[in-house]
Amino acid sequence: MKIEVLTLFPNMFDSLKESVIGKALDKEKFILNITDIRDYSLDKHKKCDDYPFGGGSGMVMTPQPIFDAIRAVDPNRVCKRIFLSPKGKTLSQSLVEELSKEDNLLFLCGHYEGVDQRIIDSEIDMELSIGDYVLTGGELACMVTIDAVARYIDGVLGSSESTMEESFSNGLLEYPQYTRPQNFNGMAVPEVLLSGNHKEIEKWRYNEQLKITKDRRPDLLEDK
Repeated sequence: MKIEVLTLFPNMFDSLKESVIGKALDKEKFILNITDIRDYSLDKHKKCDDYPFGGGSGMVMTPQPIFDAIRAVDPNRVCKRIFLSPKGKTLSQSLVEELSKEDNLLFLCGHYEGVDQRIIDSEIDMELSIGDYVLTGGELACMVTIDAVARYIDGVLGSSESTMEESFSNGLLEYPQYTRPQNFNGMAVPEVLLSGNHKEIEKWRYNEQLKITKDRRPDLLEDK
């Protein structure tokens, strides 16, 4: 997979070079290109924002630099183009899996009061939100989406089973996890996990998933 990101703040994406995603990038499990929108501004000061028509507070990202940046990195329109926006479709695990099947993704990170609507109308395939709240820009939402999608790319995680037994993989929240030591500060690991009885362990984990989901996200059980 190849991922293109258009942003006014490219240095924010240095954090993706850490941990599992960083290792995957080093091993070229997928390609991530970060483009500074300012590089495409025709303004002598590399300005990329202006006052909104009709009045109002804040500034709006101007169309020219974004348009030229998009056309430079995706001239043949092979990417699925995504604008990170509170108005977009909410990111879910099923949507993450759907996006992971794409060969090419392009993310546009907005700032200020947003981007000129003409860019969205002519150049964007999908608006995407990571939740019902507003951030100062699209960069953090973009990184969250890339992190979630990358986990489904072959070779990024150590085991393909890692995405099969986690929260939302079967519509439920994940069961509790334990490791050594067996006793810690007077708290013991549940005996069933030490039994070696895989059928009973599987049953216990499923029941824990149901209990946790009922308590924390009962909405997930509506269709079960």
